[in-house]
Amino acid sequence: MPKINTDSTELVDRIARDIQAGAYGAGAWLKQIDLQERYDATRLEIRRALDHLTARRVVAHLPNRGYHVHTISAEHHGHLVEIRILLETGAAADLMPQVTAAKVRALRTLAERFVDLLQNGTLMQQYETNLAFHTALYELCANPELASLIQEIRSRAPSAPTTQWLTRRRIEVSAQEHLDMIDALEARDVKRLQKIIANHIRQTDS
Repeated sequence: MPKINTDSTELVDRIARDIQAGAYGAGAWLKQIDLQERYDATRLEIRRALDHLTARRVVAHLPNRGYHVHTISAEHHGHLVEIRILLETGAAADLMPQVTAAKVRALRTLAERFVDLLQNGTLMQQYETNLAFHTALYELCANPELASLIQEIRSRAPSAPTTQWLTRRRIEVSAQEHLDMIDALEARDVKRLQKIIANHIRQTDS
């Protein structure tokens, strides 16, 4: 994805936060002229922001119709959650033999950056760092097709900011789960890693 400048990043984050806060409900169409007025931005700036949010699955784009807040049915979302649990807990056993001290350090750096961003970063910075963490984790898989399938299934669901991180508490729990995953990797504890991953996907706090 092409980089966007600081002002554009701020606009992307403002729109994402408004979606998260419920200003635009699931499935709501986002009229560019209304967004221009609300955010005091040009048509080009709004279009670039919406394209960025589309790439991050916060909104969806239908050619010749426009942009709307990304949404799927509760049933469909539930099916994706169960598929993710099967794949990602299975990946825990597949990736464990590839774990090295250097790879653990790289994952911990991403996990700690995510924690730091809870205080100092934007919503989209948090999301992108979260995505980088999970990508790096599953790149440890010995089976590259498994890693690719996990990423493909993850891409079918709306992004975390629109469906999962609806409270500060949930984001903080997610941050701790990242650190717990790393502890399980260091301990070579597959069963513990599988349990953390399942809870992480289900968005439970236990």
